[in-house]
Amino acid sequence: MAIFDDEPIRKTPIHEIGQDLSLLSVGELGDRIEALKAEIARLEADMAGKSSTRSAAEALFKRT
Repeated sequence: MAIFDDEPIRKTPIHEIGQDLSLLSVGELGDRIEALKAEIARLEADMAGKSSTRSAAEALFKRT
């Protein structure tokens, strides 16, 4: 909990790369896999958006 109202609230990460997995249940591992898949999809969508923006910029500057 933040001491002052203007301090950002920090979320605890669902998964940390390299974390010890021996104490997690099968269900917890499945939840982490789903969270990581969702994050991968989010990253790929952002990357695709940036690629299309770059392609549009390259096409604009090649017209000269």
